[in-house]
Amino acid sequence: MRALAALADAIQPPFVVAVIEDDEQLASALARQLARYEFEPVLLDCRQDLVAAVGETSPHAILLDINLPKYDGFYWCRRIRETSVAPIIFVSARNAGMDQVFALDNGGDDYVVKPFDMDVLVAKLRAQIRRAYGEYAMQPESVATRNRTSDVLVWGEVQLNLRRMQVGVEGQWTSLTKTELELLRMLMEAKGGVVSREDLLNAIWDDTDFVDDNTLTVNVARVRRRLAVLGVEDLIHTVRGAGYQLASR
Repeated sequence: MRALAALADAIQPPFVVAVIEDDEQLASALARQLARYEFEPVLLDCRQDLVAAVGETSPHAILLDINLPKYDGFYWCRRIRETSVAPIIFVSARNAGMDQVFALDNGGDDYVVKPFDMDVLVAKLRAQIRRAYGEYAMQPESVATRNRTSDVLVWGEVQLNLRRMQVGVEGQWTSLTKTELELLRMLMEAKGGVVSREDLLNAIWDDTDFVDDNTLTVNVARVRRRLAVLGVEDLIHTVRGAGYQLASR
């Protein structure tokens, strides 16, 4: 992705981090901590249109609470994902497994439970920023079977547009998150070969010490649902004890 590579070269610290938290005291404390780690925090008013606020702020990453006025964080994450690919980390006191699943399923990239260790939150934040803009960002040379003009990978009737972050079938398209895009890209580049869970985890989440193995399962399920909406069933096969592969088309 030439545009993404150019963006990675152009972006330099300090990185702007949008904080979406309805507890003003907690939001201010979090902002002070982020500033100590040389981030540039921006507090967004939870009562306003957060999609517009994110568009105006153009943050490099977003910290998002779940319990917000009017609409919850899941709703806003879906809406923000329509216009922004900035990494989104949910920061919430809700520690139920399904809350974390919903967060990832609605476009989030990671989840931190309150109360949290600031060093862990910063490590996750830095990891997301490295993946999105730094040394782990996708480079055009890494895609072997891509159409160099359109940045499209093809597997049977399925097309993966890397530049637009969309997957399509017969003219119908649906958007993907960065994680979903990278996961499907790796499987398509394997040309039907098995890609191990370990390889997927290491490629998509560089700081795997902070990633639950179930996160990969959740993201595979999300990609399958995206494909099902396009009428494609059973494209991604689970190879027990090994990983995943694409079915022959």
